Amino acid sequence: MSKAVDHSLVPIRPAATVMLVRDTAEQDGIEVFMLRRTLQAAFAGGMYVFPGGRLDDVDHGPAMEAMCDDLSDLQASELLQIEQGGLAYWVAAIRECFEEAGVLLARSAHTGHEIRFDEADVIDRFSAARHLVHDGHLDLIELCQREGLRLMTDVIFYTAHWVTPMGETRRFDTRFFLARAPHAQEPLHDDSETIASLWVRPTVALERERAGELMMLPPTIACLKFLEPHAQADHALAAAAAVGVPPRILPKVRSNEPGRPIQVVLPGEAGYDDLP
Repeated sequence: MSKAVDHSLVPIRPAATVMLVRDTAEQDGIEVFMLRRTLQAAFAGGMYVFPGGRLDDVDHGPAMEAMCDDLSDLQASELLQIEQGGLAYWVAAIRECFEEAGVLLARSAHTGHEIRFDEADVIDRFSAARHLVHDGHLDLIELCQREGLRLMTDVIFYTAHWVTPMGETRRFDTRFFLARAPHAQEPLHDDSETIASLWVRPTVALERERAGELMMLPPTIACLKFLEPHAQADHALAAAAAVGVPPRILPKVRSNEPGRPIQVVLPGEAGYDDLP
């Protein structure tokens, strides 16, 4: 007989994810980059998500702060309403985006221009660096120092805050960010943690979710709805910059008599306050 799990003891891990958006060629809407998690993933297996993951120790520290443009740990922590360590969420979003999608939100420390992956030797060099960062053999500080880069924390905007509901075997306290996709970098899934990727209009992604074609969690759906009204990336970024401090959203899970989860209930929905 399997031992009952005390879900109140499941640790809540800090995490960060970033929505990459771009204007379409027709200039009549935006697209967002999405990844499909491997079916074997312990959390959100098979789901379509944005690049992201939990914070690591390498995302913290004054040396990392020196690599970030126009955002201090104090400023970031005040925005996230935590005592300290807020900048690590921005850094984690950048690191995870590089690891999972191959996109590095960084600019030259010398020219101020965003890094471009449009020459064969540069592509090969950063592709190798991507795997080294993922495997823990290279951290972003070392990469920035080696390549003369600074992280573009000044143009990555905090948009949403979600906490995994109690009842899941893995729980995350996740901050969602929004950034413009670099012009000369093409995202690509890693064929390890993620098995597919696509650029998609938010409206189309929501339609495909409702049709059962793309599986998504409630935070992903909510973020797509945030993006949906915006016809240009500039508009979406301006809306994100105006969010300020988003509310902390903690869904609850309604279960049937045997204790099997049957419905996710969001704050403000019927029955939310009655659930434990």
